[in-house]
Amino acid sequence: MDDITAWSHEHNYFGGTQEANERRTRIVIGLTAIMMVVEIVSGLLFGSMALLADGWHMASHAAALTITALGYAFARRNASNPQFSFGTGKVGDLAGYSSALLLAFIAILMAYESVKRFFFPVDISFNEAITVAVLGLIVNVVSAFLLREENREHDHHLHVADHNIRAAYFHVLADALTSVLAIVALSAGRFLGWSWMDPLMGIAGSAMIARWSYGLLRDSGRMLLDINPSTSLSRKIRESIESDADNNIADLHVWRIGPGHFASIISIITKNPRPPLHYKNLIGHLQELSHVTVEINPQKAR
Repeated sequence: MDDITAWSHEHNYFGGTQEANERRTRIVIGLTAIMMVVEIVSGLLFGSMALLADGWHMASHAAALTITALGYAFARRNASNPQFSFGTGKVGDLAGYSSALLLAFIAILMAYESVKRFFFPVDISFNEAITVAVLGLIVNVVSAFLLREENREHDHHLHVADHNIRAAYFHVLADALTSVLAIVALSAGRFLGWSWMDPLMGIAGSAMIARWSYGLLRDSGRMLLDINPSTSLSRKIRESIESDADNNIADLHVWRIGPGHFASIISIITKNPRPPLHYKNLIGHLQELSHVTVEINPQKAR
């Protein structure tokens, strides 16, 4: 029993910033929910499609952030659940994928309503609508600042990215840009008489959201399908193993099991088989490898 205990290990493959990300997400949810109600009600009262579109985007933002928070809570509570073969590190990828689907739906709805406004325009209370749009932009900038620090170190590295907080972070940035578009459209209508700019900015905002949604669907989907995002890691494993003795890797599987954590199954053919720990030590310097299984196949002499 002691030997078994010595070789067993936990499967908690979370990113190092998960607790901070979860805490920041809760704060942003509160800010977003308040601003969402203000913008949607104001858009309906003042007749602004750009403002209403920003409010809908805020609604999708609030829903996506809620998914983010629930994903973190579920992953934390089930971290030691043996039903999850490699832990709950990929729950964030699933939450990010779900958020992206929600954004795609919102983008379609925004485009539809904006096009309809071209044919059925309504009167817009520009001064009031501009005030609310500026307030929405301020809330978005504050929210982006709250999420920025934890996201910055992971954002440009797909293999360590926390797609859950990444979804929330880019959603806030998209919200901020949508608010800017709303302010531009309302200002053009107020000072230049270009009322058509309002639905046009609604269409531009929907296109922007759709593009962002596609990017997150692509990246999080790759993680859910266990597509290896780090070919360099596979190369390093192969070089480290095959540089020792007459080892040859016959089969190599590498996939991500959480932000910054990888699992690998390595099948080795060699004339001089050694204990599995020997081969694990050869790749011990690859810190992102958190779960390694080695299969040793003795090569018969000819």
